[in-house]
Amino acid sequence: MSLIITLIFIGLILLIVELLIIPGFGIAGILGLASILGSIYLAFTQFGQTTGLIVLGAVIILTLTTTVIILRSKTWKSISLKESIKSKVSEHPETKGLKIGNTGVTLSRISPMGKARFNGSDFEVSSIQGVIDNGREVEIVQIEDSKIIVKQINR
Repeated sequence: MSLIITLIFIGLILLIVELLIIPGFGIAGILGLASILGSIYLAFTQFGQTTGLIVLGAVIILTLTTTVIILRSKTWKSISLKESIKSKVSEHPETKGLKIGNTGVTLSRISPMGKARFNGSDFEVSSIQGVIDNGREVEIVQIEDSKIIVKQINR
């Protein structure tokens, strides 16, 4: 009987680990279920139908109770994100004073995306003509939503 009780507790611990620590349904969950099902099988084969049904009922109650306690506990609050993100991903370039025809300098190689500086601020830009090396002068030729498209100025 001690083997059955041990298998039940090992199974519950593995299921708790699967729920809280390991994402998805993996080895810990499978071993936990196998341990619990093994304990039920042993109860039926070694002690008969009455004991087997009692163990089955106890396992169901223990599993449900454990799951409810885990899901209601402060465990989720301690591992969840508490701060909210209030910033925007990308503001429209025109709100920062950019417009078609502005010139700037590339801060990185643009192939086809890279960084450029316009009016003292850095922006992610896209090249209309392919690769533009670092330190080259560029001009804004198009602004689509928040995407800045540039071309190299040949001087």
